[in-house]
Amino acid sequence: MTEQQKHFPEFYVTAPQPCPYLPGRLERKLFTHLTREKPPALIDSLLKGGFRRSQNIAYMPYCEGCHACVSVRVVVNELQPGRNMRRVKDKNSQIHTIRREPEPTPEQFNLFRRYIDARHADGGMSDMTVLDYAMMVEDSVINTFVTEYREKPENPLEVHQDDWPLKGVALCDMLSDGISMVYSFYDPNVEALSLGTYMIIEHIEYARRLGLPFLYLGYWINGSRKMSYKMRFQPQEHLGPNGWVRRD
Repeated sequence: MTEQQKHFPEFYVTAPQPCPYLPGRLERKLFTHLTREKPPALIDSLLKGGFRRSQNIAYMPYCEGCHACVSVRVVVNELQPGRNMRRVKDKNSQIHTIRREPEPTPEQFNLFRRYIDARHADGGMSDMTVLDYAMMVEDSVINTFVTEYREKPENPLEVHQDDWPLKGVALCDMLSDGISMVYSFYDPNVEALSLGTYMIIEHIEYARRLGLPFLYLGYWINGSRKMSYKMRFQPQEHLGPNGWVRRD
């Protein structure tokens, strides 16, 4: 491999396969490998420019005749929580947040399996093993971190915070202008807490405290009910042919 190949990405395209979000359609992905030889600014630009990261692969949709997948990012300083978001925060007042290095634990994996089995048993992650989960968390060449959401017990002083019940986990990347939420999961038995929504709200507030303007939510998919929740967080910007465009 030449020095030029080490420092600049080579792109590949996957073979067509059934789209997991829109029935009757086929999906293809454009992808490139992320390595420590790649300049950090290049990787940062890819992830800010519509690519998503899965371990050390950056990918984006490359589907012929379909433009349903749209990259979205929340304008964190301008988001004003409405009644529903304030209610979600109140419901999670007993949830404690802990930021960690990207190090997988058996406790996280057990929660991940419960979440997948309850919510996505027929999805592409249904057969992930503990090793697969470990790779998802720790195989990263950029600044990646894990946020744990633990429920405060009745007698919190008697139990170390690390032993409080784990209710949710979010895996995120730190970019130069924001936080990119890579993957999150939560206890399927506490659906009433709306933990998925709460984790996004909490990361919006975290990005604001860090002085970062955006929270990247990945792809909103027009026509997919699974992805409709991303439109709740306004204002946001959508990535189109002419760059990021404001959408309120």
